[in-house]
Parts: sequence; C-alpha cells; structure tokens
Amino acid sequence: MALQSAAGLAVSLLLRALETRIRGLFAELAKFGTVGALSLLVDIVIFNAVLAATDKPLTSKIVSTVFSATNAFLLNRAWSFKHRERTTIRREYGLFFGLNVVGLAISLLCLATSHYLLGFESRLADNIAANGVGLVLGTAFRFWSYRKFVWAAPADVAEAAADGDAAAKAVLGDVRDGTVRR
Repeated sequence: MALQSAAGLAVSLLLRALETRIRGLFAELAKFGTVGALSLLVDIVIFNAVLAATDKPLTSKIVSTVFSATNAFLLNRAWSFKHRERTTIRREYGLFFGLNVVGLAISLLCLATSHYLLGFESRLADNIAANGVGLVLGTAFRFWSYRKFVWAAPADVAEAAADGDAAAKAVLGDVRDGTVRR
C-alpha cells in the first residue's frame, strides 16, 4: 500500500511539473505568436508594396523580411523572451538575424518552388507560398532556434518564477533537465 502511495505521489509530482512546463511554453508561445502576427502584417504590407513597384518576388520577400525581422527582434527581446538571459544586443541581433536568414531561406524555397518550378505566378500564389506555407515552416524553426540560441538560458529568473511567471518556471525546468544550458 505504501508503494502505491509513493508511486501515486511520484506520478502526481511529474504531472504537476509537466503542467508547469506546458503552461510556461504556452505563455512564451502566445507572446511569440502575437509578435509574429504583428511582424507578419509588416511583412505582408512591405512585400506587396515592393512587389508592386518592382515585380520581383524574391527581392520583395528579402526586403520585407529585413523590416519584419527587425520589428520581431525588438518586440521579442522586450516582451516574449524578456525573462531570459541577456547578452550584448550585438550578439543577440546577430544571432537573431542569422537564424532569420535560415527562416527566410525556408520561405524563399517555398516561394521559388511555387513561382518558378510549379509556375504559380499570380500575386495570390506568391503570397500563399511565401506568407502561408513558408511562414508556417519558418516560424516553427524561428521559435525553436530563438529559445535555443538567442535567448537560451535564464540569468536569474527564480524571482519571476516565484511570482508565478509560467514562462520563467518553464525556463528553470528547461535548465534543470538540460534542454537549455547556462
């Protein structure tokens, strides 16, 4: 009977820890998603403005990504990942843009495949390829890579975790289990 009680307690503690991690991940993901939605608006407006002026879809996507990525960096640094470790802005911005180049490459690959390989050359098709399929794949990569490399580990989030910040609790859990390293 005592063994069952100990096993039940262990399962309960594991479930509680898992719930804390999921809540933290969701809180961070919700903020990241909000920033992403705002940056998407910047991206789409600039993409279509440059596309209308130049009729060059790949150039338009590069220009729009630079502007939307700068917007995303500033908002993610100040809000989505504010509870994570800070290094120099040069390092963070450099890594952020390097990882955005990979995200951009994912989007460009989708756009180039649609536009040049499959022959879908309408503005709607370009937007679906770049800002639909490419966006989903690139965003998944960006969320993972920002958490892993740009704002990887907490410097001191114990106070925020103690105050109930779900994202801070999740980051501490990530450090404890080795998902991220200090």
